[in-house]
Amino acid sequence: MDYLPDVILRMVQLGMKDRVLNSNTIWVCASCETCTTRCPNEIDIAGVMDTLRHMALAEGKAAPAVKDIPKFHEAFLGSVKAGGRIHEIGMIASYMTKTNPLSKLGNGELIEQGKLGLDMFKHGKLSIRPHKIKQTKEIKKLFDKSKKK
Repeated sequence: MDYLPDVILRMVQLGMKDRVLNSNTIWVCASCETCTTRCPNEIDIAGVMDTLRHMALAEGKAAPAVKDIPKFHEAFLGSVKAGGRIHEIGMIASYMTKTNPLSKLGNGELIEQGKLGLDMFKHGKLSIRPHKIKQTKEIKKLFDKSKKK
């Protein structure tokens, strides 16, 4: 992170929009909600970070140091929109089509990720077929409604 979450919040208050939307922090936030849970002012920091990511994507901004994270974010949300929950294999396939997977061959990252995926599959932690929820229409409505704002 180039700025701590409390600094990002202060920058938002001060109207430093460009600096916030171009920061690495909003992209490397894992949205684990630990900071939200611990915030003494009861601020939904993870929600703010997610909103800032959406704003940055809408304005075509993403920190160069994390150029593939917005693509991962799009693949993640696309998976949720399609089935109401994450389908890891479909999400990774979508992510790979948005990035250059061959560039990861040189450092062994792609092979390591493949081994991890195979191991997860062998242990029943990864499903080939997506598990969809029954309310996919409602999920799509939520996504459509969020685009209108």
